[in-house]
Amino acid sequence: MTFLLRTAREKDLEALYRMAKGTGGGFTNLPPDKPTLQAKLHRAAMAFARPDDTLNNDLYVFILEDTETGKVRGTCQIMSQVGTELPFYSYRIGRITQHSKELDRTFRAEMLTLCTDLDGSSEVGGLYLDPTERSAGTGKLLARSRYLFIRAHRGRFADRTLAELRGAIDDAGNSPFWDGLAGRFFDMSFRDADEFNARHGNQFIADLMPKHPIYTALLSEGARQVMGQPHFSGRPAMRMLENEGFRFQNYIDIFDGGPSMMAETDRIKTVREAKDATVTALVPCADEGPTHLISCGRLADFRACLGCVRESGDGVTLDEQAAGLLDIGVGDTITYAPA
Repeated sequence: MTFLLRTAREKDLEALYRMAKGTGGGFTNLPPDKPTLQAKLHRAAMAFARPDDTLNNDLYVFILEDTETGKVRGTCQIMSQVGTELPFYSYRIGRITQHSKELDRTFRAEMLTLCTDLDGSSEVGGLYLDPTERSAGTGKLLARSRYLFIRAHRGRFADRTLAELRGAIDDAGNSPFWDGLAGRFFDMSFRDADEFNARHGNQFIADLMPKHPIYTALLSEGARQVMGQPHFSGRPAMRMLENEGFRFQNYIDIFDGGPSMMAETDRIKTVREAKDATVTALVPCADEGPTHLISCGRLADFRACLGCVRESGDGVTLDEQAAGLLDIGVGDTITYAPA
């Protein structure tokens, strides 16, 4: 495999813009707007250059590159702490039980409450993989490399990590949840609201949305059906998150109703299972293919790939191709986790 996960650079703007145009909408962290993407790359460069490992309002952007062709095939991001400059709004799905003595009946109603419960969490997001590359473990490389970066720079991240999955969107780019709830309070389409949010943040939603809890029985059937459900293309990503220990805890996106998945950072599977070791020898990769996710380097020098690792004595053996991708040799230290 010739795919390398590396940190993004300012020269990646055109590739990011190309991928953003291919998302089909609903990707708030990857808007098809060059000035916004340029600002993200600049912010990421500042985060990678910051020397102290402390929790801050940082953004880290990564690129998946096919080193054989030099083409960018994917991207992902980590936000170290959401809700520091502007509140991070979600809807919390809750329930209320009421009893009528006269009718001798108990009613249980489902409600949506606008909240900022997730403020202060780290967030993994902005993941996009070229549709032609969604095989051979590239998706896992792109997604799980972020957890190795978090582990290597643990002081820069919160004790809780969240991942927002894109909600259900139809072929025309409309959101049933938006049309059934927020869209009734705004004179704009879901696409327009999504684009505005990507550029300016979601404070405008909180300014104009009702502050009182909303009974879901008042919503359309279409809106209720998609609450907490990912876009069909995001179902594999949801399973991957669940395998890492993320769980849906009744928080949904205020735009499209997609699920917010959460995990304790130190209990994320890749973070827990990863090990550090010194490379003692370089060998050809076994016939069965890559066995581990491997990373090395800090901050702007962080890199990751898939490769073959074998524990041996006081260190590990590493396959020659992976060593070439990571630009390391015997005596260097790697971090690795089962693929």
